[in-house]
Amino acid sequence: QVQLVESGGGLVQAGGSLRLSCAAAGLMRSRYGMGWFRQAPGKEREFVAAIEWPGSNTYYADSAKGRFTISRDNAKNTVHLQMNSLKPEDTAVYYCAARLFGAAVTTTQYNYWGQGTQVTVSS
Repeated sequence: QVQLVESGGGLVQAGGSLRLSCAAAGLMRSRYGMGWFRQAPGKEREFVAAIEWPGSNTYYADSAKGRFTISRDNAKNTVHLQMNSLKPEDTAVYYCAARLFGAAVTTTQYNYWGQGTQVTVSS
């Protein structure tokens, strides 16, 4: 059974940084793509960043480009999202997602989801 567990969320002031982590279990060495999405209150879940296996190709939403960096440690089955220069509009629940064979930018293309971690950016 696949399980994704996010960590690293919290409260930070605007301009600050956070590093989210996602620990993946049960993926059994498959070549899977990983993604980060977020959902703010009253809004749909939106794409933030994605990374292919083994990690050479990455993709970012326009809102994340230049501020966020996605990376993965395949030996530890973890994926990270380094978020710098955070803004109040980055406030959301951040979700980790996994899919077989490549990265994707839409929620419907992912097979597995974590429970989410709250990120709150104060002004």
